[in-house]
Amino acid sequence: MRRLLAALLLPSLAAGALTACDDAEDAGSAMTVRVLVRDINIRPEGVECAGTGPYTHFHNRSPFQVIDPDGRTLAEGVLPSGTSVATFKEDLEVTRVPTYCEFAVPVTVADRSAYRLVVDGHPPIALTPNDSEGPALVAVVPS
Repeated sequence: MRRLLAALLLPSLAAGALTACDDAEDAGSAMTVRVLVRDINIRPEGVECAGTGPYTHFHNRSPFQVIDPDGRTLAEGVLPSGTSVATFKEDLEVTRVPTYCEFAVPVTVADRSAYRLVVDGHPPIALTPNDSEGPALVAVVPS
């Protein structure tokens, strides 16, 4: 009877263990995707912005996907408005300074060896892990 019970329970226990491993492997980590679009506009810091020139596809409501090296989608959504950030750390003592347009969006992604960002169907951009301001995947375009 014990052997029959073991034979009946063993497959379901093994399946449960495999499911637990899959869940652990695909468990996501919360982080922020930060993209700095180098448009070098002269404007105040902290104002709403969007990409310019060849980067006009970076704007509020642009669809994006974070993908892994195999092209699988790990996260998707729409970009928020960009915010201007100073290009230089030094204080230029003026209200309008050279800026980048930064897009920051929170995501939860599974652990992978590499990540790429696709914005509005354009070619993927490599994302680099960076923990200087909390867990993030960062890109500067053009690189």
